[in-house]
Amino acid sequence: MPGALAAVGEADLHAHSTVSDGTESPATLMAQAAVAGLWGIALTDHDSTSGWAEAAAAVPETGVVLIPGMELSTREGFMSVHMLAYLVDPLDEGLIAETARIRESRMTRAEEIVRRIGRDYDLSWDDVLAQTTEGATIGRPHIADALVARGHVSTRSAAFAGILHPRAGYAQPHYAPDPLTGVRLIRSAGGVPVLAHPGTRGAERVISPERLARLVDAGLFGLEIDHPENRPDARARLRELALRFGLATTGSSDYHGTGKPNRLGESRTAPDVVERIIAEGRGAAPVLP
Repeated sequence: MPGALAAVGEADLHAHSTVSDGTESPATLMAQAAVAGLWGIALTDHDSTSGWAEAAAAVPETGVVLIPGMELSTREGFMSVHMLAYLVDPLDEGLIAETARIRESRMTRAEEIVRRIGRDYDLSWDDVLAQTTEGATIGRPHIADALVARGHVSTRSAAFAGILHPRAGYAQPHYAPDPLTGVRLIRSAGGVPVLAHPGTRGAERVISPERLARLVDAGLFGLEIDHPENRPDARARLRELALRFGLATTGSSDYHGTGKPNRLGESRTAPDVVERIIAEGRGAAPVLP
C-alpha cells in the first residue's frame, strides 16, 4: 500500500521520457530522480499520459513521489505555447480527443518535414522511427536524432540550430488548440495548469498582461519561471506578473536525458507550491512510496 502524504519536499515538475522526446524510459527517469535527491518529479511527456503506469511502478523502489502530468501543446498564431498539466484525469474524454488530434497532427507534420529534408539530405521516415519507442509522441527531436545518426549534424541541439530551424525552410507547425482552450481543457479534466517556460524569448516577448489576465480568469495556476532556458530579464518580468496576478511560480529542469543539456533537478519547485498543486489536482493523485 502507498504511504500517506507526509512532509512535502522539493520537486522537479517538468521532465520527459521516451514516451515523447526524452531519451530515458519512465522507470529510468524515476531512478535518475532518486540519484538527483529529488523528493518528487512530474512526468510531463508531450500530449500523452502513456508513461504514467511505468513511472508509477518504479515509485516503491526509488522512493521518489510521482506527480503525473503532461505538457499540452497549444498555439497562439504562429507561436507554440506549452501548458504543463498536473494531475489531470487521463480518461477525460475531452482531453483524450484533443491530445489524439494533436498527436496525429504531430505525426503528419513530422512526415512532411522528413519528406522535405529528404530532398536535400539522406534521410527517411524509417530513420526517424528507429529513434523512437512504440507509441511515442513523434516530434522534431526524433528527426534531430535521426539526423545525428545519419551523420548530418553532431548533436540534437545542432540540428535545431541548423536543419530544423525555421529559417532552413523544412519545418512547419502542427495543430494545437489556443492557450485559453488549453487552460480550460486542463481544468475540466481536474488538472492544474502552469504556463511552461514563458521567458525563453526575453522580456520583450513575455506574455502581455491582457493575454495573461484571460488565462488567469480561465484557471491558470502558475508560471514556470525557474527554467534553465528562461532569460534573466524575462524571469524578472514574469515575477512581476506572477505577483500582480497572484500566480504561483514553479521551477523545473525540462529534462530530456541526453536530448538536452538540462540537468535533472537543476531547477526545482518549492515544497509549499508542490503542496498547493497536489491540493488542487482532482483528476489524478500523486503516487507515493
